[in-house]
Amino acid sequence: MTVKTRRYSARDVTILVIGLGMAVIVNVGLIWGPTLASAALSGTDWNGIGPIEWVGGRNYHDLATEYPPFWSAVRNNVLWLGFLGLVATPFGLFCAVLLDRRLRLSRVYQSALYLPVVLSLAVVGFIAQLVYSSDYGVLNAVTGLTVDWLGDRSINIWVVMVAAGWRHVGYVMIIYLAGLKAVDPALKEAAAIDGANESQTFFRVVFPTLRPVNVIVLVITVIEALRAFDIVYAINKGRNGLELLSVLVTENIVGEASRIGFGSAIAVILLVISLGFIVTYLSQLFKEER
Repeated sequence: MTVKTRRYSARDVTILVIGLGMAVIVNVGLIWGPTLASAALSGTDWNGIGPIEWVGGRNYHDLATEYPPFWSAVRNNVLWLGFLGLVATPFGLFCAVLLDRRLRLSRVYQSALYLPVVLSLAVVGFIAQLVYSSDYGVLNAVTGLTVDWLGDRSINIWVVMVAAGWRHVGYVMIIYLAGLKAVDPALKEAAAIDGANESQTFFRVVFPTLRPVNVIVLVITVIEALRAFDIVYAINKGRNGLELLSVLVTENIVGEASRIGFGSAIAVILLVISLGFIVTYLSQLFKEER
């Protein structure tokens, strides 16, 4: 029996080349082009108008030694990542597991948890102001407290992370819920026959099958933590304890100072940190699969 191989016509080849070519051009133009440009500009001193002066690694040295907001932003981004990864993400998984058990009114709960996801982080920031404001905030009005939740540097980062986590929980919940729906029920039945209880079945049978979903959730969590910008900028422009690396990039590139080289150096550090988490985890994952 001979297997006939399909031969593409000149028209098919043309369509493929145009389709793939457009995708490559858009990807290079919008992602890799600006990324490489930022890496190159990070070694320069340029205000966007005058001549470009090459300064090598001076921007990175100044970041580490002469720019105090940088270390505050690094600390806040690490806290942000830790909160989303260790609190919001597990809680989203917990909600997904509960909803997967077909509880009564589960559709209502699912919609209520997912509702914040349709809101941008900027809108979440405005909602946070309505809740935490010391003048007209709902929280102080209900509890009778007079705490300046958003103005106190020692606590404002935590309450803002709670607001960001409120949105992140629904995002993670819907992803894990889709993954749980795809788990073969026969695996759970086999575990029950072997005498495993519900927790043992989940951690030893169900959760390992969610590895592809875990990778997606990890990447989303890291990206959400490192690109957080809208919510703190909407509250107080990312100042007074709410400094983040993304805010510093914006302030230096498009702010009054217009230090494009300095801001590009911060953007490169942000890129390296995000790639460090993602590449390390994916390399270990692929190594285990081999």
